[in-house]
Amino acid sequence: MTNIEQMQEQRLEALRLTKSGAPRLPSNPFFGVGPITDATTDEVDSRLRRIAFDTWIEKSYRKFDDKGNDIGGFTTAEISRSMHRGYPADKILTDMMRAIHRYFHFPKTNRMAVGLGGGHSGYTVCVQHLMNANDASQRVYVDTPRPESDQSRAAGFFRQSWATQLIEMQRFAEKGCESRIHFAASEGVIPTAAELSALGVSIFVGVGHETTGANAYTSREIHELLNWIKGDPANRHAVFDATSMLGAMPWEPELVDAVMAKCCLFMPFQKAIGGVSGYFVASFTPHALALVEKNQQDPSWAIPRQLKIAPPIDARQPLSAKRSVDAGPFYDAAEDRMLGGVINTYSALAFAETTFGLLQSEARVGSLVELNKRSAANRAVIDGWVESHPLFSLTVTDAERRGAAVTLLKVEDAGITDPAIHARIIARSKQLLGYEGFTHPNGEFEPGLDAARYVNAFPGTPGDYRAWVGGIREPADIVALLENLQYAYLRAKILVIEEELAKQGVTFAAPVKAGAMVRKDDPEHAYTVLIADLVGLRRGADGEPDDSEIRTYVEEKGGVFHAGPIGDRAALEKGRIHFFYQPNLSTEAEILPQTDKGQYDALIAAATFIPKASVFPFGGVRIGAGTGNMGSASWGGGNGEGGEAPLMNTPGINSRATAQMAMKAILKVVPDLPVDRLHQMVANGDFDTGRQLKDFPTAKLEGQKIAILGYGNIGREVAKLARVFGMKVVIYARQHHQGWIESEGFDYAASPVEAATGADVLSVHIGLGRLDAATGVYSNAGVVDTQILGAMNDGAVLVNYDRGEVVDAAALDQALSSGKIAHAAIDADLFKDAVTGKLSGPMVPYLPLEERHKGKLELLPHAAADTDHPSRVTGAKQAVDQIFDVIRFKSVTNLKGDLPDGYVSAGGRTPAGIGRVTKRVVSEISGNAELLDELRRTSEKVAAIVGALSVVSDPSHRNRIIDRYTGLLAENAGRQRALLEQLGLYGPAAE
Repeated sequence: MTNIEQMQEQRLEALRLTKSGAPRLPSNPFFGVGPITDATTDEVDSRLRRIAFDTWIEKSYRKFDDKGNDIGGFTTAEISRSMHRGYPADKILTDMMRAIHRYFHFPKTNRMAVGLGGGHSGYTVCVQHLMNANDASQRVYVDTPRPESDQSRAAGFFRQSWATQLIEMQRFAEKGCESRIHFAASEGVIPTAAELSALGVSIFVGVGHETTGANAYTSREIHELLNWIKGDPANRHAVFDATSMLGAMPWEPELVDAVMAKCCLFMPFQKAIGGVSGYFVASFTPHALALVEKNQQDPSWAIPRQLKIAPPIDARQPLSAKRSVDAGPFYDAAEDRMLGGVINTYSALAFAETTFGLLQSEARVGSLVELNKRSAANRAVIDGWVESHPLFSLTVTDAERRGAAVTLLKVEDAGITDPAIHARIIARSKQLLGYEGFTHPNGEFEPGLDAARYVNAFPGTPGDYRAWVGGIREPADIVALLENLQYAYLRAKILVIEEELAKQGVTFAAPVKAGAMVRKDDPEHAYTVLIADLVGLRRGADGEPDDSEIRTYVEEKGGVFHAGPIGDRAALEKGRIHFFYQPNLSTEAEILPQTDKGQYDALIAAATFIPKASVFPFGGVRIGAGTGNMGSASWGGGNGEGGEAPLMNTPGINSRATAQMAMKAILKVVPDLPVDRLHQMVANGDFDTGRQLKDFPTAKLEGQKIAILGYGNIGREVAKLARVFGMKVVIYARQHHQGWIESEGFDYAASPVEAATGADVLSVHIGLGRLDAATGVYSNAGVVDTQILGAMNDGAVLVNYDRGEVVDAAALDQALSSGKIAHAAIDADLFKDAVTGKLSGPMVPYLPLEERHKGKLELLPHAAADTDHPSRVTGAKQAVDQIFDVIRFKSVTNLKGDLPDGYVSAGGRTPAGIGRVTKRVVSEISGNAELLDELRRTSEKVAAIVGALSVVSDPSHRNRIIDRYTGLLAENAGRQRALLEQLGLYGPAAE
């Protein structure tokens, strides 16, 4: 290689070119020989396709009793265990041959054989049946160079094997003569009609385009070949290896149809459509079949049984009986039937996969004409990309001759002149393109991209990468492939140069891992955080609220916990985050003197109202969901819009506590049993159950309708609890929630009035909504009005454990007076000035109602969730995490409103099972291999049993399944539900 300085320069240049990271991945990484991809995009898509295939089998292949009655479908398992003859195997084979014949426009005059062994066997079948060493006048032309000639010397056995077989058949036949075979000067060139005629050729064999896989015939060449056949169609035959042609013929549709009609083609069709490889089909023209019949009456060689397409008519006379294609494994499109069975055992299931794959490909891509157009378009995409990327060149220089199915690329790197080094880079790049990856000399492991597997060029084929790029692929996939080839080459070049430099004693430090969070805090700054609310609600030994859990948590994370305000700032340890705990701050007069000049970098609060003039340069977290009390202009007030610092919350932390308190409020009055009165009568010994119980009729919750406004975390938890009590749950929320609401078994209402109509209970959980800066009014203020309350049943119950303002107090007053509402439970903030005693807050409008409707109102001071110790501690811990991430990494979790410049969003975070299923939730559980494995096992058992029950139609068989598996189904269904909830996978997906 070049000197150390030049190697260093090349390494730096490759690093510069790849600094943006790996390009977009293709939708499917398989680019091997033949269009082997089934077009699935990933493992999930592939498994779903397998399920779709099972369903298709069950619908397509039915069982019939002796009277022709449909008694159910065959299953994949049944077909996989079935024999390869009889019903439905014969039908599956016929369906596959019909589908291939139809889609690829084979004319009805041409029969199509099927056999084992893939495309190579198809080649052998065609050659053995068409060529005859006993016919001295027969001449064969093959469009590949003579084996072991100068033109083929660099080629491996695979490329030379086609021609070698022709020579050996003539060489070792009694009357053979290899001089009857004419070879091309270069791969994949078709002579003119005149040249073929002059050579006296009667059989043209086209394999040259496939042996390199990157070159195609030109339209002119095909026209010449067809003109040659037209000169004597009864005695001139062309046979092509169609592996790299079928669906990738870049000619006009009329010319494609002519080739399909006038030429014979063989192809490994299972491989070509995405099923199991190992089967071929071969199309023969009527004239070719006549030649086969003629040759079988004077055979030159023995043809193996599994390759024989002209078997004996009388199976009892395998030697002496006449051999005929009429008894062979042919599909006759004119009669739409198989003339004979497959010679050897085959997989009916694999043939069904071929039909299914072809139907799916047709649905996705379109007709054969469209498939050929897409192949030609992909070829143009490659031409354009290579033209603008000088690192690569196309080995086929003639643009018209470039393959539309396969591309062959060579790297043109002027900086790498040593062939051995070049080969090492190419080999290493393929490790990166696959799943292996590679390790740099400094120990850094670069994981595999899994972007392109099987892109190896055939031995002896010029070029470095060979990839299938036919019409089954989207153009965007082709570009992604090329971008990944370039990226992988450059990354592999870096590696190999580093290996060479290491031999000279040059080493490199391991870089920061891609994706790793980089610290952005200042080690010379002491960061300060105000905690302006209680972080522990349980009383300690001293009778005061216990903050020890959060103190310990902060210290374990490397922070410092202080009780009280900032003292001497200069004394604070630098590089640490200091939390100052002041839970008794309440009024603006108390808060502003400590916060008006940015004394604290960040804030954690729960219910405390934070003044607009308070300054927190690094943002704030509200323990809970609603942020209406977070008024600081640093983040743009409670909406979190237009500020310079992020506003965050901890949604879902107290959702279950609030929902449980809402149900407690309902259960106090429904069922409407006078529990206190009955208790006193029993305690006084003044009750006779047999005589007096009839005087206390009641209605249970089961069957009553509850209307829930809002499908946030709390609304959803209330709905789940109400369902447990057997209530009919109707939910109003924004329309895009409808699908998820209904998927969880609840009824969706398009409006609050629709939800409330005929409801026995109304529970409100919609939040205050947006604050109108001009009016100072929240968008959801007064939503629950006279119309909504009037739509409910008489004597209904209202629960507002949301925000006091969302209910119109005047409308509630009227509903209580009329008896429309029998009981209301309100939980809202109430504040009292320590000096004047003046009351304020959203509870104030309800206080006069309590005087007028004694016993019908239950008023709480926003205590439903805020007095729950575990929820508060969990929320405080999460808030501490969010503050650490914001200060250290500029990473924002649970953003409310706008994301300020310089910060990155880390998505949402809620407790498992609360709220929406986010990508973050799925990412976190993906590392829990033990629980995921258990969920998979339980889900597979449920799917297996349910799948069997859905497809088995025989009553006795179904009953056997029920007898055997009912217990297993119930056990695993229950465990599946529990695991889904435990992992936080049970619920609506995040938007």
